[in-house]
Amino acid sequence: MYKIAVMGDYDSIYGFAALGLSIFPDDGKNREDSERTLRNLAAHGYGVIYMTEELAEILHDVVDEFKTSMMPAIILIPGVKGNSGAGVRGVKKSVEQAVGSDILFGDS
Repeated sequence: MYKIAVMGDYDSIYGFAALGLSIFPDDGKNREDSERTLRNLAAHGYGVIYMTEELAEILHDVVDEFKTSMMPAIILIPGVKGNSGAGVRGVKKSVEQAVGSDILFGDS
């Protein structure tokens, strides 16, 4: 069975622990440590990694590497500092690739 992790600044992710998810507080200030954490999670059975949009922006190149692999699925979530829209854009792009059309907002 695969595990689920949540990465991001502590204030944005601590509530996920109450749901039984493994949390990995990371403010992104040390990019090398953040990248190491993400790669370790991917290598140790985490099938889904929720990540704050802010941290994903810092690790954008590493997150992009995982987009072509089956696992882990990296799902962006808004942090306490707000929503950049990156998560919605990612889902929209995935839907477009899967069905060949923008079903969320119509073709324009």
